[in-house]
Amino acid sequence: MNKPSCNIFWFKRDLRLEDNEGLASAVASGEKLLLLYLLEPSLEADPHYSQRHWDFVRESLLDLQEQLASYNTAILAVRAEAIPFFKDFSRSYKIKTIFSHMETGIDLTYRRDLEFATYCREQGISWKEFQNNGVRRGSTDREDWVANWNTYMSSPLQMARWEQAFLFNPSEINRMGTSWESIGRPTRNHGFQKGGRKAALKYLKSFLQSRIANYSSAISKPEASRSGCSRLSPYIAWGNLSIREIYQQLQECKGRGKWLRQTRAFGSRLRWQSHFIQKFEAEPRMQFEAVNRAFLSLEQPVNTEYIKAWEKGQTGYPLIDAAMRCVHQTGYINFRLRAMVVSFLTHHLFQHFSQGSHWLARQFLDFEPGIHYGQLQMQAGFTGTNTLRVYNPTKNAIEHDPEAIFIKKYVPELRTLPPALAIEPWRIQPLEMQFYDFKYTVDYPGRIVDIAKIRSRALDALYRQRKSPIGEKEKIRILKKHSIPPSH
Repeated sequence: MNKPSCNIFWFKRDLRLEDNEGLASAVASGEKLLLLYLLEPSLEADPHYSQRHWDFVRESLLDLQEQLASYNTAILAVRAEAIPFFKDFSRSYKIKTIFSHMETGIDLTYRRDLEFATYCREQGISWKEFQNNGVRRGSTDREDWVANWNTYMSSPLQMARWEQAFLFNPSEINRMGTSWESIGRPTRNHGFQKGGRKAALKYLKSFLQSRIANYSSAISKPEASRSGCSRLSPYIAWGNLSIREIYQQLQECKGRGKWLRQTRAFGSRLRWQSHFIQKFEAEPRMQFEAVNRAFLSLEQPVNTEYIKAWEKGQTGYPLIDAAMRCVHQTGYINFRLRAMVVSFLTHHLFQHFSQGSHWLARQFLDFEPGIHYGQLQMQAGFTGTNTLRVYNPTKNAIEHDPEAIFIKKYVPELRTLPPALAIEPWRIQPLEMQFYDFKYTVDYPGRIVDIAKIRSRALDALYRQRKSPIGEKEKIRILKKHSIPPSH
């Protein structure tokens, strides 16, 4: 008996119908089309991910299902590994073409894609992958990268023409779904940003219509950034929005002549996002080791007590502890705090970035592998090209949270203290402890290290590796491979 043929569009981290080039091509293919999402158990169990991520995905899928109901179709969303699923599905249908975007992911998804490409070749299945968010596969240098990025971002949005579509209907998809384990439904009242296109558009609208006015002044402030920044990052990371559609709406906002400084600053961040993912695409080993090979021989003995105190927000440095507790509770902290907590781990505690990479990834609702590992490398000082910045958490608290509003919000043990002591509780005097009913080192931990004494150790060790012959050679290689030419 001849099996019916079909094409498949495989959703990954592109959970949207709009400006999805692969989806638009799949809809236009003329073949009967199945829309598919796989919650892969191996990925679900990977240490980079946590429940908050899969809840966000489930919410995004529910949103998509509502949109697709008007086209009399739905997404087949199942828990299964890729190759076993497609083998099973192929018993009933002849798969002609699989459409998806080019995923720049962790090592697990990279290896899965290599195996899947081999499987497709062996089965005579065409697998078509499409560029996503301005990141180019196989790019060997950055000579024309900016021009190509600008061209891509200015090109028309790729919208599926659903009137042309030949789709599986919901009843057919429901019958298929009984063959595999369901992905389940999201947790209720989880307290994180809600996934899905509707929520993403609300954040985009409120940012471009009003919140962007505070962008430049709020971006570095721990508390003000929670509303002054766009908060679009999880919707970009999971693909509810494309960078291109955000970029084009930003140009419209800029064209109205309002908030020119803020729109320029935010626009540079959009390009920055693609730039960092492009670096990871070109050199994915940075997930595991220093991108500058001079630092591979740097010895950073593991101190589990330090790491545990850092994770729990019990380091004795209020801004560090507030940031760590905040990201655990809410899934978000701003860029400066992210840089600061990594600097504290890698410089003041002198731990290798890999000791915190998985924990932070599980906390960040907007976990994006290319951004994550590029930033870990840069903040740890492992590029050998950027200015080595060692963030002082006390100085940052004084400058950006002088009234200790953010600190007291997430470190309630310090709420009774005046701002100066909430920022530096080790300065409290015995009489003050009695007055404020606060016992330092009992109600709140003492400092696990003295950053004034320990800072030079990290700097000396890092600069020694950086200035070595291999460090200088690697600096030239990295700049040639990853840097955008100054003229751009």
